[in-house]
Amino acid sequence: MTDLPKPIGIIAVTDSRARHLLQVCDHLNILVPEQVAIVGIDNESMARYLNRTALSSVEQGSKQMGYEAAKMLHRMLLGYSVEDSLVVVDPIGITERQSSDYRALNDPYVIQAMHFIRHNACRGVKVAQVVDYIGISRTNLETRFIDEIGCSMHEQLHMTKFYRACELITSTDLPFDEIARTCGYPSVQYMYTVSRKNLSMTPGEYRVSSRLNKENQH
Repeated sequence: MTDLPKPIGIIAVTDSRARHLLQVCDHLNILVPEQVAIVGIDNESMARYLNRTALSSVEQGSKQMGYEAAKMLHRMLLGYSVEDSLVVVDPIGITERQSSDYRALNDPYVIQAMHFIRHNACRGVKVAQVVDYIGISRTNLETRFIDEIGCSMHEQLHMTKFYRACELITSTDLPFDEIARTCGYPSVQYMYTVSRKNLSMTPGEYRVSSRLNKENQH
């Protein structure tokens, strides 16, 4: 990993292998996704909980694979030859999470600040703690951050928590009060206010809408 050119993107053959890469990067202090963006395959339901960095993953068309395999088996039972049959099943899509949420950044201080924010926003850290971690003046870092990212550190902290909440709302059945705690909101009522402001709907409405859209896509 240390010899690879950076930034670089890696797609692993399974989520399990991708998690191994995340662990190696963590051990070697390689920033994910700022230096190495990682994508797995299978979109395992537990994958998002097994590493500090939520894993992006390709969701395979497993149901369609089973359907095509059943069709092939049926043909075999009827006596048809299927030896030369090749059926390609496209993936359903990719579930994007933190491990591939890469944006091209040049300023090393901003890269470090973004990495700190990604990993700590939901713990309730404030801008002052980001500044302490980087070790330069707040004015200097804020100027660099706005020039590179296009928003303030406070706004980035807010949006990082919000995107995490949206992911948990749509991809899990966790109660909303638990999601609020996980994402560092002071109360579930506050999360409802943020949801209405940014989505024009409640978390419950957003969960239902997201799942209906996904069903229609399939």
